Amino acid sequence: MNQKLDFGGDVFQQLMKLLSIIDSFKGNWQSIELKHSKHLKELKKIATIESIGSSTRIEGATLTDAEVEKLLKSVKITKLTTREQQEVVGYYETLQVILVNYKDIALSERYIHQLHGMLLKHSAKDQSHKGQYKPLSNQVVANNPDGTQRTIFRITDPSSTSREMEELLNWTDERLTKADMHPLMITAAFVYEFLSIHPYQDGNGRLSRLLTTLLLMQQGYGFVQYVSFEHIIEERKEDYYRALMEGQKNRYKKTERIDRWILFFLDCLSTLIKRLEAKYEVYSKLTKELNERQQAVLEFAKKRKAVRMSEIEEAFKTHSRNTLKKDMAYLVNEGLLLKIGERKGTRYHYQE
Repeated sequence: MNQKLDFGGDVFQQLMKLLSIIDSFKGNWQSIELKHSKHLKELKKIATIESIGSSTRIEGATLTDAEVEKLLKSVKITKLTTREQQEVVGYYETLQVILVNYKDIALSERYIHQLHGMLLKHSAKDQSHKGQYKPLSNQVVANNPDGTQRTIFRITDPSSTSREMEELLNWTDERLTKADMHPLMITAAFVYEFLSIHPYQDGNGRLSRLLTTLLLMQQGYGFVQYVSFEHIIEERKEDYYRALMEGQKNRYKKTERIDRWILFFLDCLSTLIKRLEAKYEVYSKLTKELNERQQAVLEFAKKRKAVRMSEIEEAFKTHSRNTLKKDMAYLVNEGLLLKIGERKGTRYHYQE
């Protein structure tokens, strides 16, 4: 594995720049998270929905984020009749286990098998092979928008899967224990190798993204739970496959290098940070400048998407019309609401 991470000077400089950006944000974010954890719940909820939707769509599912959210709200009374529904609920349940218990989940064969079994828990056709290494050869394919597929690269055959997974887990454990390599480099390398081995009959892509979250959370990059890493991967799906293919084309050769993949992985994290900074800026403004009544008014407008003044008055009868009009003017002035129309035709639109 170490030879795959033997990069030239130019690549090394790019890596150092990205690692510096990410680690600088990591240090700042930890103090922010402690102070404002209550106000981050909404970000986490949105990110969770986006992660589930994106990770399943990368593998060919078609449910939108809105459909995913609706399904999860009714999951206790809904019979999971389609494969897409089964995959969504399986991903959700596994992600929740990771987010809550990441400190107690060892990166071992036993736990990875358990996570895989949980991921495919509701998938009717996967019951015979969930939680165990693949018994048959499989291929990595990309799903095109028109429904066709193309093979991305060959992967480890079943007879060598157990051995290669053992080697990968030992290498990862040794690197993390010795701390002789940056944890983000170790995480990115682990994900690349896991996808190249493709140890399970199905669910490898989804599980690789869940394991990414697990490793990042364990290494102190907990901010990934507030903006969807999977969503960024979905947006850059072609780059994602190209980066993997660039290294994998020389699989098992001394020339196998994964510099393009490592740079892609870190660049996605850098993008995630920029989005989190932008999202948090809005929440920070609310926390610092809005009183309790104004926050309630804004939440009301957010749920309705667009509201009239009369609806605001009806919803907040205990407050005077004059007070509420001042609140609306303030929210418009701060760019949190958009005022459209005049007089009785005026509507206030929530600004995403």
